[in-house]
Amino acid sequence: MSFTKEEYKARLKRVQISMQEKGIELLISQDTANMNYLTGYDAWSFYYAQCVIVHVNAEEPLCFVRAQDAGGAYIKTYLKDENIIKYHEKYIHTWPLHPYDYLVEIIKEKKWDKLSVGLEMDSHYFTAYCYEKIKQGLPNAKLKDSERLVNWTRLVKSNAEIELMKSAALISEKGMKTAMETINPGVRQCDAVAEIQRALFVGTPELGGEYSSIATLLPTGKGTSASHLTATQDKFVSGEATIIELSGTYKRYHAPMARTVLLGKPDQKKIDAMKATNEALDAGIAVTKPGNTADDVAQKFWAVLDKYNIKKESRTGYSIGIGYPPDWGEHTLNILKGDKTILQPNVTFHMIAVMQFGDWGVEASEAIRVTEKGFELFCNLSRELHIKG
Repeated sequence: MSFTKEEYKARLKRVQISMQEKGIELLISQDTANMNYLTGYDAWSFYYAQCVIVHVNAEEPLCFVRAQDAGGAYIKTYLKDENIIKYHEKYIHTWPLHPYDYLVEIIKEKKWDKLSVGLEMDSHYFTAYCYEKIKQGLPNAKLKDSERLVNWTRLVKSNAEIELMKSAALISEKGMKTAMETINPGVRQCDAVAEIQRALFVGTPELGGEYSSIATLLPTGKGTSASHLTATQDKFVSGEATIIELSGTYKRYHAPMARTVLLGKPDQKKIDAMKATNEALDAGIAVTKPGNTADDVAQKFWAVLDKYNIKKESRTGYSIGIGYPPDWGEHTLNILKGDKTILQPNVTFHMIAVMQFGDWGVEASEAIRVTEKGFELFCNLSRELHIKG
């Protein structure tokens, strides 16, 4: 386990308080990161049905996993063995049978089938088929969207979580430095990413890395006008910029970072765009402190863009912490005008400035922690346009 049993118990209690406030008696959580947060469960088993079940008065959650993965639950979670519920292989890809048929049976056996049941209606891996199985199997239950209840509980980190994110940040720095070294004219993009991935997994002598929630993103040339392109076998070209977005990962916690490298001669328009980008980021970061809101940060950020007449429609940040594919965002706080989420100590977010100008763009970002009096950057690496002549 990455945390003490006491920390897991405290997380459960906070979730149960939120359940009471929302009128939810039974919570079914499919979000892989939420499962980890509540129990410590960590395995590449999220490609098929699994969940954590929280009764509003229970001392522990239930971890519902495939029998083949039960060993991982015994190893990784803090739960008593009887709270690990395993379903049979007969439910795997044998439609119309489905693991949630057995989940419904468990809920009925425990006489929870008439409760108000919270579902993570928009979480990854909660399919329409999962919902239909619950809906048909529990006709007397009151089904409702839990509205990312556990995700919001995760927003404020414990000090132990912050330490894991600091470890992830050290690995992020190693990965980005490797990117800056290996991106050169004539080098294949895939070869550069191979070195970047190696650095992210090797980590440091003290901190071994692991797979990230998002592949290393590497838009280059005209691709910098897009946000989420990955490496190809094409070679880097002198005169073109490349955006690198990556994250070190330590015990499933992330500290993402984006930087831009330019090969060849200095390009004044890219230099100027990068300076404006960093000025906007600095303005937003400067007002990151307890009591201010996500909107306050966004207003300061966009005020700088307005000064330079730069248009940006997409959000410029989101909360981070635990992550599993396909996303390291927590799906709660957004750094966006109008988001009135109040910043508190140990709220952590990725403030990312994606600037696109037709057929080119630049990008930079910081992983940020709200402290008792202000902010702290997880990573320590220049955001200036990295020019390699």
